[in-house]
This record gives sequence, C-alpha cells and structure tokens, in this order.
Amino acid sequence: MSETPAHNEPTAAHDEGGLFDNRSSASSVDAEKASAGFGDASATGSSTNLLANYTEEEVMNMGRAFAKENNLDQDLFGKAAAIARDPAGYNSMSILSQEDKESLYIEAEHPWRLPMKLYWLVCAASMAACLQGMDESVINGANVFYPAMFGIGGDTDREKWLVGLVNCAPYLCCSCVSCWMTDWLNNRFSRRGTIFLCATFGALCSIWSALTNTWWHLFIARFFLGFSIGPNSTTVPVYNSESAPARIRGALVMNWQCWTAFGIMLGYVFSLAFYRIPAHGVGDGLNWRLMLGSAILPSLVLMAQIPFCPESPRWLLGKGRPADAFNSLRQLRNTDLQAARDCFYANILIMEEGSTRAPFFQKVKEMISVRRNRNGAFGAWIVMFMQQFCGINVIAYYSSSIFLDSGFSLRDSLIASWGFGMLNWVFAAPAFFMIDRFGRRTLLLFGFPVMAVFLLMAGFAFWIPETNRDARVAVICLGIYIFTIAYSSSEGPVPFTYSAECAALYVRDVTMSFATATCWFFNFLLSLTWPSLLKAFKPQGAFGWYAAWNFVGFFLVLWFLPETQNLTLEELDDVFDVPTHKHAVYQTKALINGFQRKVLGRSIEKLPPLYETHRMAVTNASWEEKKQTVTHVE
Repeated sequence: MSETPAHNEPTAAHDEGGLFDNRSSASSVDAEKASAGFGDASATGSSTNLLANYTEEEVMNMGRAFAKENNLDQDLFGKAAAIARDPAGYNSMSILSQEDKESLYIEAEHPWRLPMKLYWLVCAASMAACLQGMDESVINGANVFYPAMFGIGGDTDREKWLVGLVNCAPYLCCSCVSCWMTDWLNNRFSRRGTIFLCATFGALCSIWSALTNTWWHLFIARFFLGFSIGPNSTTVPVYNSESAPARIRGALVMNWQCWTAFGIMLGYVFSLAFYRIPAHGVGDGLNWRLMLGSAILPSLVLMAQIPFCPESPRWLLGKGRPADAFNSLRQLRNTDLQAARDCFYANILIMEEGSTRAPFFQKVKEMISVRRNRNGAFGAWIVMFMQQFCGINVIAYYSSSIFLDSGFSLRDSLIASWGFGMLNWVFAAPAFFMIDRFGRRTLLLFGFPVMAVFLLMAGFAFWIPETNRDARVAVICLGIYIFTIAYSSSEGPVPFTYSAECAALYVRDVTMSFATATCWFFNFLLSLTWPSLLKAFKPQGAFGWYAAWNFVGFFLVLWFLPETQNLTLEELDDVFDVPTHKHAVYQTKALINGFQRKVLGRSIEKLPPLYETHRMAVTNASWEEKKQTVTHVE
C-alpha cells in the first residue's frame, strides 16, 4: 500500500516541469497528440484532466469567472477553458475560429515553432551555467601557475591538498550553504530576481579572485563565488521548465548543461589567450589573474539580459498575480488563446496543489518520509552523484596537468584541453534530439559503459614507454576525447533535467536543492582529492578508479532509476511509488530477458510492464466544493 503525504498533494493532472503538461497515454496516437504540451482530456472523466469532470459549458463558465475576477478577456478565457478541458478535440469545437484551430494544429505538429522570446529566455538564463563552466576551466589553466606563486606548488601531501581545497572552494559553499538558500531567495526575489542577484555576485567574486595575494585569500574569494553558482544551478532549470511547453521541455531544460560545456570551452580559450602574458610588474603573475578574472564575462551578459526576460508565469500565479502571468505567457506562446489556456489550467493546478506553502523543514521531512518523494529524490541523487564520479570534472579541472604529465608541452597541453572543452560543447547538441526521443535511462545505460572503457584506455596508456611518446600522447588524447563525447550525450545533459522532473510539485524546490547540493558536494570532494589520488594511485590507478565508478553507475541506473520521459505526475506517482527492491528485481529480469531475445535469439516473450498505465483517480470531493462556486457569467 502506497504512502501518502501529510499535505494535500495533487492527485491528478499537473504541470510537471511546465505550465501545461497533461498528456494521455491511452494510446500511442493520443499520446503523440498530447505531447504537444497539453492533455488529452475527454469528457468522460476517465482522463487525468481535472476539468474532464465537468461539462464544456461548466468549464467555460469557470474560465469566464476567472477572467472576470482578474479583469481579463472573458470570451478568450471561456474558449481557453474549453480547450484546456479537451485539448485533442479542438477541431470539433464550434466556438473556435478557423484561425484558432490552425494555430492549435501548428502547435501540435510543429512543437519547436515558438516565439523567439522563449528561446531568448532559456539561453539568457542558462548563461548562469556559462559562469560555472568558465570557472572550472580557467582554474584549470591557472593551476599551472598560481600554486608555485603562493608556495603550494610542491609535491608534499599538504600542498596537494591545499591546491585541491582552493579549486573546490565554490562547490563546498554550494553543497553546504548556498543551494539550501534557493527556496528563500526564490520566494523573496522571484526566479528572475534570484538569477540577477547571483549573476551580480558572481561578477564581483570573479574580480575578487583575480586580486588575491595568498592561497587562503583565493580560497575565500572562490568560496564566496559559490553563492552565485549554487542558487543559480537550482533556479535556472526550474525557471526554464516553468516557461517551456512540455513537449520540448527536456531539450530546453538541458540548456544548463549545454551552456556549462560552452563555458568550459570558453574558459580554455581565455587560458590559451593569457598564458604567455608576462607579469608586467605584478610580482606573482598577471596571466593566471586574467584567466580567473575573465569569468566575469558571462555574468555581465546575464546581468544585461535577464531583467528584460519575462518572469516565470507559474511563480506569478503562485503569488496571486494571474494577470501578470497571462502577460508573461503571451510573450512565450504563439497566440493569446494558447497563453490563456496555459494560464487558466496552471491556475487550476495551483488551486489543487495547495500545499506548496508548507514550511521548508516540513517539505524536507516529507521528501524523506514519503516513499514516492523519497524514490524521486534517490533518483536525483543517483544522477547527480554519478555526474561527478563518472570522472568528467577531473578532466575539466586538471586536464592541463594531465596532458603535461603525458608528455605535452605547456602550450600543447592548453590546446589539448581546449579540444576537450570544444568536444564537450559540440556533442551536447545531439542530446537535444535524443533526450526526449529515447529517454533518460537509455542515454545513461549506453553512456556509462562507453565512458568506463575509454577512461581505462586513457589511464592504461600511461604505461606506454616515454620512448614511444607519440603513441602515448595519441592514445591518451583519444581515450579522453571519446570519453568526453560519450559523457556529453548522456550523463552530461540528464541530471539537471531528471532532477527537475522527478519530484512531486509540492516538494520540487527542496528536491532540486537536495539534488544540486549533492552535485556540488561530490564536485567538491572530487576536486579536493584528485591531486592526492593522482599522487598515490598514479594516473593508471586514478583513471581506473573513476572507470570502475562508471560500471557502478550503469547498475545504479539499471536498478534504481525509473524513466521520466513523457510522463505526467500521475504516471510518475505510480512509477516512483513502486518499492525500490521490486524495481531492481524487475529491471534485472528485463536485462536477462532482453539479452536472451536479442543476443541469443531465443523466442521468448517479453516481460509484462512493471507499471500499470492506469491514472490516479481525481479526488472529486475536493472539486465538488469548487464546482459549486462557479457562477455563470453573462
């Protein structure tokens, strides 16, 4: 028997990640129609659409009443409410004009044909990720210079630990402090306001880092940089998901990873540009200071753009500002009718959820105590943990040092590191098209074994004698580069997208804070320990250590990570409410079954589905009271 939360958690359709995501899985055809970002709500009431419990006339009156209360166009919201009730049936609605029907058809058949304002919003907000990416790669270039300047460039254990501590300082702050401030910051300053404040703080800390004069001063400056990276990494994916239509939500939310990869690549460009600059009277070096200071650029670009982006419509609705939410949606949808539909239905869902105003610690408690929430948080923990322990940030932080150790010159090491950054960015693009088509689990189950094999290849190449330098360098580069390609199309884009989807709405903010804190904590741990690990294990053992974790990651995903692709809240409730051991046993049997059928060619039947495709029943009692309050508007 499933556990239920103490709060009145939404039990029916829900804007999971977006403002209007209520797609039916009754059939593949219906699901395809519904995946345009709105639901398949029949009048029978058998669908998950909350409005399907009412007649068309009743729903239209609800829309008119909502519009009248908020000084909006009553006729427009009456039609919008009817579409919200039965999105797939718009073609038979006499209340709609031919132009209205054509716009809805285009929305369903061409989901990427959206206003440029939406794409601008997503890209502008995701520039926050560029700061994080640049920080990873400019500290990589600076690692070659600043340790010797600050007296921690030796080979002792203490000096290795201090270098790691300075490098990972922002992520110590993120995991322990700043990520947990996100709920308060978003509530007080809004999504857009939080992003602007964090960008401003990031710009100041980038300059501060460039002006430090001791290792502990640099540690403090980089620690405070975490107050920019942490809240932004939690806020931006949610801001993007709340603004995007459901059908392309996964692709737009993964912009965080795409811009992180772009920032990493850009950081290597600046490292190459500045590495030969002489001191010019700056006693402990000007080149690495310019590298660290260059991370101000994405923050300045973000600060210049984010004030002109629309605020999150869902945040505005949650604050009781439906007229502002509608105006925001008008900029993010193709027609006023689509904006009114999404605004009206999102407001219905917010009425139903009711429990998102629970105290922070109550949400944390229910994230742990309720099985559905706990399994969702565990899934987010897995993907965030493995994003770090797959080994990618070892290369992001220390690739210049790794290439130097393999026999490259300083210039060639920086160029090879730039090649890593470029591949990391370019091969994030295929994930745009794969993440919503093939699913999150599929990308991960493919990616982890490939990453493991090529990390081993890179590590074992250090056994090639230095007398055969060309072969040694070529194999190390090949291993690192193919590892990077596999990462960028799998474990790179999935974690932030998955974490924004897996939580029930009323614990979404705390689950996202938990997920990003997990990411940054293990980022901190990895970057802190790598110099000492490399010294103790040598490159072969260090690379082998993270290759082994990739094999572990494969089984963690296989056993404990449910798929979230194209699932509504009700389906996610069913999926995440399955006991963990039952999911693990089933997936093990499914793996064996698939191997026997596809590899050995045995004619055996597929296993029956693990999850029922039924929809959770609407709590009609809670709706009867609302139904009685609907007044007919002349």
